[in-house]
Amino acid sequence: MKILAVSGSSREASTNTALLNAMKNFAPEGVELVVIHNLSSLPVFSPDFEGESTPLAVNKFLKSVSESDGIIISSPEYVRAIPGGLKNAIDWMVSRFEIIGKPITLVHASHRGDDMLTSLRLVLSTVSNNFLEHLFLRIPLIGKSPNEVETLLTLSEHESKIRSFLLNFSNEIQQCNEDKPNNPLQRTSR
Repeated sequence: MKILAVSGSSREASTNTALLNAMKNFAPEGVELVVIHNLSSLPVFSPDFEGESTPLAVNKFLKSVSESDGIIISSPEYVRAIPGGLKNAIDWMVSRFEIIGKPITLVHASHRGDDMLTSLRLVLSTVSNNFLEHLFLRIPLIGKSPNEVETLLTLSEHESKIRSFLLNFSNEIQQCNEDKPNNPLQRTSR
């Protein structure tokens, strides 16, 4: 199983990116967590550049989305809203197939950001019918360096929360895959 972990931050020393990178160490057996944190490299979305005109960087990003079994998004709040780079990446997916039905969930690295989270939940529930709002992990890490984040997340209370969250998400992904009508496992079990 492959989970794509997308950081909505363009900051190099982002706590959201550090959280996602640290989560790789706690993935259940058989689960690979791949972190993407360079959304600022995507050109601004325009319907004029869809189809054959889609930029290479966007196609590479969309391929990562397509090849994943599920998506975790961790994002800061910028001026009480979704950061432009993350919203732009989502805009590139709206008229395409890669995100439709893809299990998606959120993690958050701050005690703040509820306005952004509300907006992001609305957007994600619009683009995927498998946005799993009930799965959510929040670990306040604001103001910490990536090294401090890594150290904090090895504390048993955080490690336990992360392991449980990832196990629950991977189980939800498995269930979503089994429920798909074209799933050969489902057809043979009837």
